[in-house]
Amino acid sequence: MNTQYNDTKFRLLHPRDQIVMIMERIYSYRMTTTSGGNISVLDEDGVIWITPGGIDKGRLTPDDIVAIHPDGTINGPHKPSSEYPFHRALFRARPDLRAVLHAHPPALVAFSVAGMVPDTDMLPNAATVVGPVDFVPYALPGSQALGDRIAESFVKGFNTVVLENHGTVTAADDLYRAFMQFETLDYAARIQIKGSRLGTCRKITSHEHEQLKHKQNELPEFTPDWNSSRERELRSQLCEIIRRTCRQHLFTSTEGTFSARINETTFLITPYGYDRMYLEPRDLVLVSSGCREAGKLPSRSALLHQHVYASNDSIEAIIIAHPPTLMAFNVSETHFDSRIIPEAYILLRDLKTVAFDAPIHEQEHIAQLLSANNPILLIQNNGVIVTGDSLLQAFDRLEVAEFSAEAIFDAMTLGKVNAIPDHHIESLIEAFGLT
Repeated sequence: MNTQYNDTKFRLLHPRDQIVMIMERIYSYRMTTTSGGNISVLDEDGVIWITPGGIDKGRLTPDDIVAIHPDGTINGPHKPSSEYPFHRALFRARPDLRAVLHAHPPALVAFSVAGMVPDTDMLPNAATVVGPVDFVPYALPGSQALGDRIAESFVKGFNTVVLENHGTVTAADDLYRAFMQFETLDYAARIQIKGSRLGTCRKITSHEHEQLKHKQNELPEFTPDWNSSRERELRSQLCEIIRRTCRQHLFTSTEGTFSARINETTFLITPYGYDRMYLEPRDLVLVSSGCREAGKLPSRSALLHQHVYASNDSIEAIIIAHPPTLMAFNVSETHFDSRIIPEAYILLRDLKTVAFDAPIHEQEHIAQLLSANNPILLIQNNGVIVTGDSLLQAFDRLEVAEFSAEAIFDAMTLGKVNAIPDHHIESLIEAFGLT
């Protein structure tokens, strides 16, 4: 996957700053604990920069990061992580690796306890981002045996492993790519766990995987003459809402698209292959009359967004995302009924589902299905399309959809879901002018 993830800025950061930046993100996403997890980066001089042992991961600073030189000299105010031996073993076993990430997010620990690895064939591009995943038998944390076992898997070509009763390790040619693998695998794990409790999870077929390659974003280029005040305002608003979506963990760094309409023929959209969390206003792509802003690649769903805007004057913003609990319903093909509380039905209405490849082959059909009265569509195993008459309304609907999915899931766990009866829905429709 050609993921740029704003890499120039990231790669220019010192290894200790990269480590702190990624650890802050992991901790804020509740993917590690105060004492758990460790990250290392191997620099061009052979120095291994690694998180310290026993230091609060929620308040890590660049000064806390430990440097271990090739001759064994250690610089830093703390001891290196007790897991340093397996980091060193991986760098020695695979010279192409420059970063290692280890943590214990609950979903991946669940798989490690169950003796399984997550199935990445339930979500688009997950298998491409993560690659094959191995399972490593238990060994004492910090031991040479653990380092040897992990290194053995990586020598076979794996870049991600689940450690029995321990957690997971990912490694790559840079720290951000290791994080992408880790985040995507955790996302897949959480969706699979919930989906399995709802029913039998549907996998994406090899034919459907192939269909993903046919999305088009290499539109003709144009050079804008000027930037209107509305465009500049929307660029800032989009970035702020996108960061909120990341913090809410409603989509990952590599998946998810936002767009906002500027006028009848022009809209802004997220770029292809950039980490959503760190997007800046200048990164967004202007699309006008079927042409893309020169020098930029828009999301591969740009043509779908164009069709939706052309068919619906009332739609001003579009989000394509993969909120994990809603996706659990999606991959298990379990009916999602928004009739649980008035807010959910008013904002979401009755959700329809379209085929996995509909965003590629049925763009006009999707555009016709979406409207002010049908603002959301589920795409089988491929996310949710959310629309609104403003960015904030579209984002609110995305949040409400995920919150509602969580509520329904929890109610099912309790034993029963009492949907609002039809006669009360009719009262809602009349009271709020819904059609």
